[in-house]
Parts: sequence; structure tokens; C-alpha cells
Amino acid sequence: MTDTQTKRPPAPHAAERARTIAARGGHAALLPQAGSRTSPLFHHVHPCGTTILLLADEHPLVGQLWQTPRTEVTAMLEIADQAPVPLREPVRGLLWLTGWVTALDGQEARDEILAVADARPDHRLLDAGHGASVLRLTPASLVIADAEGTSSIRPEQFASAAPDPFCRNEDHWLRHLEAAHRDVVGQLARHLPEELRNGNVRPLGLDRFGLRLRVEAECEDHDVRIAFSKPVSTPQELAGELRRLMGCPFLSQR
Repeated sequence: MTDTQTKRPPAPHAAERARTIAARGGHAALLPQAGSRTSPLFHHVHPCGTTILLLADEHPLVGQLWQTPRTEVTAMLEIADQAPVPLREPVRGLLWLTGWVTALDGQEARDEILAVADARPDHRLLDAGHGASVLRLTPASLVIADAEGTSSIRPEQFASAAPDPFCRNEDHWLRHLEAAHRDVVGQLARHLPEELRNGNVRPLGLDRFGLRLRVEAECEDHDVRIAFSKPVSTPQELAGELRRLMGCPFLSQR
């Protein structure tokens, strides 16, 4: 009997994709169990999954936490992974962290802000203690939903994974590809299924396993992953794989 199941291109595992979304620091929304959806002034997800949030002092959740400091307040933080280039459907994936929220004060709050500043300097951290309160979300579970599927992730799985090596540069590289090298996008489109090649092909994502393209057709969008011949970890290896996909005779220069 012939196996007709289509083999999916290799992709990062769920915990790695979750770490990547967290590291990219996209738009976040906090949803307390009892309360309305709100956007924190700032958020930072530590490698262990513990998340530091800044909320305005007058936010109802801040008041609730200080009035009942021994009460466990559950909340979910949603982080959206936005495409680097403007698309009609810009969200590539969502990461949800569900757990318990506590308010920090005094030296504990200062220590957390200093730790975040070391990892990710940001001017908004200066508002801590000056109109903004420091909260900590300790996750019990995480869920990621993206083009690769929906997966539940345990905090220890998240902590043991690493973000994609190109996640900090992906935005700049793909915007440059879109703006200055449309001919390259056209060459990469040769790897798409024939029925999709007449659509508007846009660069969607890049990771160590391959390149993702978004095809904006008249009625719907299609996301296609084009795999590298092997996982890459350096810009030099990445350049070699992109030249290979373009059919360039001059492969990776050593």
C-alpha cells in the first residue's frame, strides 16, 4: 500500500517557537480571571517563563492585589507574534501564559526591574515606582498557536528550550528583503506549488530550519514553509542556504 501522506517540512518544536515569540516581545494583553482585557505598559518574559509586567498604579488589578495580598489571582497573558512586513493578516502566532499574578514592592520590585534592564534595556522601566506598579506572573501552563499547530507546553519545557538564533534580526532582514530585493522573493517563489505562484508573495518568517512565505491570493492567504537542506545557526550558514534556494552557483563562501 502506498503512503500518500504529505511530509511536513522540518520546523522548530513547540517550546522553541514559544521561546521565540516571547523573546521577540510582541504586543501583549493581560486577561485577569475577574476583570477586563488590558494592555500592560511593559512586559518581559524571563527564560524560565516568569513574566514581569508594568501596570498603571490606578489599574483595578493593582488595587485588588494590594487589598488582598494573600489571595491568589489568576490571569492569562497573551503575546501576539506580528509579521515583520505589513500584511492583511499580520498575526503569525499567539502565545498564552496562564498562572498567578502577584504585586511586587520595595527591594523585590527594584531587583526585578534591574534584572530585566540587564536583559532588555527599555525606557519604560523607569516608570516603575513612578506611576507604574511591578507585577509578576508565575506561569502554570503555556499554549502556542501558529501555522505549525496548537501545542500545550509545560513551564519546564519552555525553560529548557532556546529561542531561534535569528529572532532578534528577523524583522530587519525580512523588511530589507521586501523593500530592496523583490527579485529575490520572486526567485524563492519558484519553490511554491504551481497553483500559488500567481499570488502576491510576501516574506513571512525566517528561522534556523527555513523560510516562510505568505501568498496573498484573491480570496484567501496561504503560508508555505521552504526548508533549508539542514538547520543553520550563523548568518554565514543562512546566506549559503538562501543562495542555494535561489539557485545561485556561488554557494556558501568559507
